[in-house]
Amino acid sequence: MTPSPPDLVTRHLEHLRVQRRLAERTLAMYQDAFKQLDAFCAKEKLALPAVKPHHVRGWAARLHAAGLGPRSIAITLSAWRGLFRWMGREGLATINPVEGVRAPKGAKPLPKALSVEQAVALSTEAPPKPAPPRSRDAREAPWLAARDHCMVELLYGSGLRSAELLGLDVSAGPQAQGWLDRDGAEAHVLGKGSKRRTVPVGSAALKALDAWLDLRAALAAPGEAALFVSRLGHRLTAVQLRNRLKQMAIDAGLPTHVHPHMLRHSFASHLLQSSGDLRAVQELLGHAHITTTQVYTKLDFQHLAKVYDAAHPRAKRKD
Repeated sequence: MTPSPPDLVTRHLEHLRVQRRLAERTLAMYQDAFKQLDAFCAKEKLALPAVKPHHVRGWAARLHAAGLGPRSIAITLSAWRGLFRWMGREGLATINPVEGVRAPKGAKPLPKALSVEQAVALSTEAPPKPAPPRSRDAREAPWLAARDHCMVELLYGSGLRSAELLGLDVSAGPQAQGWLDRDGAEAHVLGKGSKRRTVPVGSAALKALDAWLDLRAALAAPGEAALFVSRLGHRLTAVQLRNRLKQMAIDAGLPTHVHPHMLRHSFASHLLQSSGDLRAVQELLGHAHITTTQVYTKLDFQHLAKVYDAAHPRAKRKD
């Protein structure tokens, strides 16, 4: 008996989680894509194995007409394509109707990076503010400043992704996804595709780490392995990290919204400006393909163009 569509999707999501080890955020996006697919099939009274390429092309066009961006449509089609490919291996579908269907092309925006001055302003350690009168913990301000400063130093100084930073444990262990080697001045992280890499940790980050560790022990819950913890003593979440960076940017007087990946972009851009070594930047970022890293050469060119416009006599327009 052929499983019902919900059963198929549930089994496929379990395959993606256990066998492919996709990140929770990716699984959530794929689950949304499968809900859209189920809605389209229900509207046309189609079983999943009966879906044809012309159905998929029409549905993609509807998503585009509804205002969904090219990147989001591409993610949706990728999820559908993987589902039908899995169904084929399981003997539940004879064709993959998504093969050959592509999302509409859209302009690829350059990653946003801070200037060197802005990054330094954000990473400069600020004195802890007095705890609010109604704070449940009078020690909140000192540990909060130390933790946030350490996180910024690692994001900007080592180019870590948000998940890599939050996955760090205090020490290496059988269950640790990542950890910091204080003596070796290295961070061992688990990146995309469950690929491990080692990145250097600078002296400023090590100093910030020592300051944070002095306060973390009294804050972390018993048995908590996470390096970065919240006020409740448990591993910090991605939402909490984004909120803290947003507030830090405001406190530093930066004229732009700052998110974790912007610090990674800034790390790559500034390192490439200084060294010009694209391969080294690729290794430090953990990019599988050099083409992913090459986008930062465009940022580097923008920097050089600004310098040229400001300094070269031939770049100045006549009055």
